[in-house]
Amino acid sequence: MSLHRLTKAALAAGVLAGLVAAPAAAAAAAPTTLPADQYTLTAGYNQFDAVNSALVSTLGTAAVHTVMENANHDRTALPSSFSVAGLSTGFRFDSDDNSDCANYPQGITTSRDAVGTANGGNYDGHQLIAVSWYTKDGCSGDQSRSRITLVDWDSTYPNKYRKILLVEPTGTAAAPDFKDIPIHAGGMSWYGDYLYVADTGKGMRVFDMRKILKTNGGGTADQIGHQSGSTYYAHNYTYVLPQVGTIASKTTSGTNLAWSSISLDRVSKSIVMTEYTCPSGCTDYPNRAPRAIRYPFASSGTFAATTTASQALQLPWYKLNGVASHNGRWWFQSSGQKQLYYWKPSAAAQTFAWVSSGESISYWEDDTSADLLWSLQEGAGSRNVFAVTQATYGGG
Repeated sequence: MSLHRLTKAALAAGVLAGLVAAPAAAAAAAPTTLPADQYTLTAGYNQFDAVNSALVSTLGTAAVHTVMENANHDRTALPSSFSVAGLSTGFRFDSDDNSDCANYPQGITTSRDAVGTANGGNYDGHQLIAVSWYTKDGCSGDQSRSRITLVDWDSTYPNKYRKILLVEPTGTAAAPDFKDIPIHAGGMSWYGDYLYVADTGKGMRVFDMRKILKTNGGGTADQIGHQSGSTYYAHNYTYVLPQVGTIASKTTSGTNLAWSSISLDRVSKSIVMTEYTCPSGCTDYPNRAPRAIRYPFASSGTFAATTTASQALQLPWYKLNGVASHNGRWWFQSSGQKQLYYWKPSAAAQTFAWVSSGESISYWEDDTSADLLWSLQEGAGSRNVFAVTQATYGGG
């Protein structure tokens, strides 16, 4: 269902009856500037070429439109109890995914990130919402793998979604294989054909949406990779997306960055990142002020072999799970404070009430309707994926 059609349907059904008035903005401390040249990236997009070529030769690829034609999960409407200021539209995953205690949604990006507003925001014929997840070994186990979900968001197609396992190529060209990627997948950005997934202590992993592989889909839930002959299993997933490269982060001053969340800024052709940190008392996260860094793409639409940040900020807020930037403006989401912060350089920062268990943010640009901020909640039982009008939150 298209964005505009779904909004009308939701209104007719009363789903949006819980809308609240625009939140009152409170004045907040503002970010300060850091030396951008202290933050660099080293990019490699061909790290796994030999093995990936062999995997493609053995398994073949499935285009995004083929994956979506075989989508096998139904998304559902937002519950009438869900309300947030400026709510425009949204959905939930099916009941199993909404309540699953071993899998947690984190990052969000869309085909509007990938292609902008051209062709109605369609990638390979589909307007899509993409969400990254991490998987634990059981409800209280360690992180064991990660995946993405592609959700159709167009009236031409059913209200379906499909899960794709993220894998790292291993082995050799003569004996290609792949393994799980046990990362938090806290943020995700899609630009052109490349999908960038945050890898907390390192930077980003790069995936090519033209290289989705089709496995045998069988085996047992614990089987991963090559079995025998041309048989490959992937925890019963039919589709896997192999990593093609790595974007490594380096800083020459202070502690290394914690890549907690990322987002695409199409206007400045860059990816922005921020850190989840605590003021004090945390054992699993840094105890220091967080930063936000902007890294520009080269004219090729990919990162140069070495990229220097074009903007670096010290932030006055903590426990940040989401960041977005568009046309010089910034939004930061704090799950710990249930707040959304808006800031534009040379202006006072603003603080707005926000949802609980909030995660990443993605800016949805629209040339005929209001621009939106897409976000989601990770909490089992309340995994609402939703869009709000960005103007409600300081964007103007």
